[in-house]
Amino acid sequence: VQLQASGGGLVQAGGSLRVSCAASGRTFSNYAMGWFRQAPGKEREFVAAISWSGHSSNYADSVKGRFTISRDNAKNAVVLQMNSLKPEDTAVYYCAARWDTISTSSYEYAYWGRGTQVTVSS
Repeated sequence: VQLQASGGGLVQAGGSLRVSCAASGRTFSNYAMGWFRQAPGKEREFVAAISWSGHSSNYADSVKGRFTISRDNAKNAVVLQMNSLKPEDTAVYYCAARWDTISTSSYEYAYWGRGTQVTVSS
């Protein structure tokens, strides 16, 4: 499955951004989807994940209550809505897909898209 993330940008602290991931190539609805991020000098970290059906989701503690992951299997898309953004949310955001249940481990995702930069100014 091929993934393409988009929608990043620059926003002030407290603002909102919506990043999207478009999938192609295989049956999108068979895959759990995740969002990860990597800030300069830091390791890639888990942000959020959603099951193939959309009925289950998981969030990193650092974004819980501020970020919402959703998917539209008819459109082969997954979206991460980010509200109340903080400067520490600044990173490159990556979407990823895995066959099976959701996971918080980047090692368990076989497919990755190119990232999209999110910058939150203070």
